Amino acid sequence: MEAQVAHSDAEWMLDDTELGQVTVVGHVVSIQSQATNNLYWLDDGTARIEARHWIDSSIEESGAGSSAITEGSYIRVSGTLKMFGSKRYVNATHIRPVKSPHEIYFHLLEAMTVTLIWAKGAPPRAGQNPSTIIPQAQVAGPPPAGGSAYAVQSHSSATINSQYSHLPKFEYTIIMFMLNQPSGEEGVHVGSIARAVGGDAASISNALDKLMDDGLVFTTIDDSHFKVAD
Repeated sequence: MEAQVAHSDAEWMLDDTELGQVTVVGHVVSIQSQATNNLYWLDDGTARIEARHWIDSSIEESGAGSSAITEGSYIRVSGTLKMFGSKRYVNATHIRPVKSPHEIYFHLLEAMTVTLIWAKGAPPRAGQNPSTIIPQAQVAGPPPAGGSAYAVQSHSSATINSQYSHLPKFEYTIIMFMLNQPSGEEGVHVGSIARAVGGDAASISNALDKLMDDGLVFTTIDDSHFKVAD
């Protein structure tokens, strides 16, 4: 695992992005049952990690819960990363047996998809020509006066570029990147913006604050997701 934590009270970070809930689908190597918690040693094919699930005595365990989990089986664990001493573990808030082998294959494909999106950005939207997408490494700034930055550009793209051409170079880069991401109510995570446009956290934060002050972008599901105003 490449996630790092600065100190015991800090948030876990991966490539300068704060981690929240994590999900692991893995093979149960061993189980250690205690009075207050169950400790599962998991192997997902890439590494091994412990998952600790605290027992709530007020909730009666059902057959689909931890009592149905055996060594050698596969389980899905959701929770948060914790550190005790120098050892990392998952503080499991939800745990259940895997009911179908297809769930294992799905999780592997999902992990690969997320990794590719993390590294290369989201795929083009439906009906969008991939050749017209602005490459992240080439989004340099507003188009030069009297011409376009790209040989092939639709009238609508030219209109969009003109609409934001007054912006400073860095803010323009952010806007162009966000416009070329798949549309969705949740918007674009600040981590994706940072990986695409570069720059330090303070510069990105200041640019997004300025864009929000100008009414060009707004936050969506939380303070880390942004969307371009229509």
